Amino acid sequence: VQLQASGGGLVQAGGFLKLSCAASGRALSRLDMAWFRQGPGKEREFVAATRWSGGHTYYTNPVKGRFIISRDNAKNTVDLRMSSLKPEDTAVYYCASGSSLITSSIRSADAYPYWGQGTLVTVSS
Repeated sequence: VQLQASGGGLVQAGGFLKLSCAASGRALSRLDMAWFRQGPGKEREFVAATRWSGGHTYYTNPVKGRFIISRDNAKNTVDLRMSSLKPEDTAVYYCASGSSLITSSIRSADAYPYWGQGTLVTVSS
C-alpha cells in the first residue's frame, strides 16, 4: 500500500485546513486508516482513525469537536478536516493504514504497517 498525504500549509490560529490521504496499491475499503502527527521536539502521537467500514471513528481528546476524519472508499481517500486550529496543532501529519486492527491498538503507531510521507501543518498565533 502506498499512501500520499497532502493539504498541509500555514494557517492562522482559528483557521481551517483539510488534509487528504490517497492510497494506491490496494483498495482502501478493507483497511483501517489513521492520522498521526509529530510536533517539533515531540513524539509521534495519534490524532484520529476510522474503521474500514467508516462506521467507527476515534479521536484523541485534544482534537475532539475540532477535527473530523472521513473516508471515501470509492476514491481510495481519507480526509482530515481540521477546524479551530491552534498553535499546538503545528506538526507533520502522517496518514497510516492497517488491516483488522483490534480496538485496543488502533491508537498505537506500531499497529500500522503502512505510512505516508507526512505533510506539514503550521498554525501561527
